[in-house]
Amino acid sequence: MKRFLVAVRDLSRTLNLLAGTALLFMMALTVGDVVLRYFRHPIPGTYELVALCGAVVIGFSLPFTSWERGHIYVDFFLEKLPPLARRAVQTITRLMGMALFLLIGWNLILMGSDLRRSGEVSLTLQLPFYPVAYGIGVCCLVQCLVLLGDIIKVWSGHHE
Repeated sequence: MKRFLVAVRDLSRTLNLLAGTALLFMMALTVGDVVLRYFRHPIPGTYELVALCGAVVIGFSLPFTSWERGHIYVDFFLEKLPPLARRAVQTITRLMGMALFLLIGWNLILMGSDLRRSGEVSLTLQLPFYPVAYGIGVCCLVQCLVLLGDIIKVWSGHHE
């Protein structure tokens, strides 16, 4: 189980690194576009690139943020439960999250296939949309692995 948890952590960390790189690219592109607009030479397709990178930033950072428990958790009611009931509730909520992200990830992959088949691209730069849909779909599936790892940590006593 330890190897599984380490692999999921490393995978989510790698995706987070890609999200950070996309965020840096967005910032540099926006600054460059603002400066070049001042000289009447804006960067074509900035809006499209920022929108696509925004999707990458959000989707690719989700698994690592969950791994690090960076989201808001309301555990006021959980603290009042006995340990076994607390573990059961945590497991049920993780299983519900896994079902949700499995459904979202699967549908994003199907959407990516539809986008690829139809050849849909962005208006200005003609960038295909399907890689972003596939990427975020895969990140949702990685999120399922993170939630599974969370269940393992809950029952092994290593959960915070």
